Amino acid sequence: MRRAQKPGARRESLNVAAEGNTGKPKAVVLASGGMDSCVTAALARATHILAFLHVSYGQRTERRERRAFEAIADFYGVRERLIVRFDHLAQIGGSALTDSRIAVPEDGEAVRNKTEGQRADGARPIPVIPVTYVPFRNAHLLAVAVSWAEVIGARAVFIGAVAEDSSGYPDCRPEFYQAFQQAVNQGTKPETQIEIVTPVIALRKSEIVRRGIELGAPLHLTWSCYQSEEIACGTCDSCRLRLRAFAEVRAADPITYQAQVAR
Repeated sequence: MRRAQKPGARRESLNVAAEGNTGKPKAVVLASGGMDSCVTAALARATHILAFLHVSYGQRTERRERRAFEAIADFYGVRERLIVRFDHLAQIGGSALTDSRIAVPEDGEAVRNKTEGQRADGARPIPVIPVTYVPFRNAHLLAVAVSWAEVIGARAVFIGAVAEDSSGYPDCRPEFYQAFQQAVNQGTKPETQIEIVTPVIALRKSEIVRRGIELGAPLHLTWSCYQSEEIACGTCDSCRLRLRAFAEVRAADPITYQAQVAR
């Protein structure tokens, strides 16, 4: 995704403070502790100095995800880390990830990519948005990432959003990130140049696994399960997607599961 030059912004060399001694610009990587953000970090590392941002928002597995984040950051030797807590997303609710009254699906809905109903005009079926969707979450994550990036002189924000082979969340679509890029262009200082980068957005989950293996990404340190913090359940949609991806590339998933159901 290429960022347009801001109106009136001056062309200048990269911030030396952001480059360090490597000649690379700095990038903020939104690192959840999951597989997609881990591979995104591995890709970003080739071109940028990494700063890791982790957000806890009251999700069921927030402690386990935090542990995964720290382990991945240690693996890559990331010095700049920011941990942010969004209590308001849990207070707002509306998602099985943040509201214990809503059950986490175990029926493989995301894997089957179900749709329901037909629009009145006979157009394409309306996708079912899973109950694990956290309403507009990625806008909150990107907002804090851009704020931090502007302060530390980072030139990019990397996020491991996946459009096609994921759970069908509306804030994982390419159009959302294109629109958010325009908001960044208009809402930051004239000299600020921050690009929103989504390097895995067009990849299938199996392709992400393959790229991670090729890059030597620490997939064994990642956590994908939606509902367990000790041993991955193997039955939630996120576990199913991950297990299917490893199976498709004929590689062993390095984490342990309570069960591995038919995918």
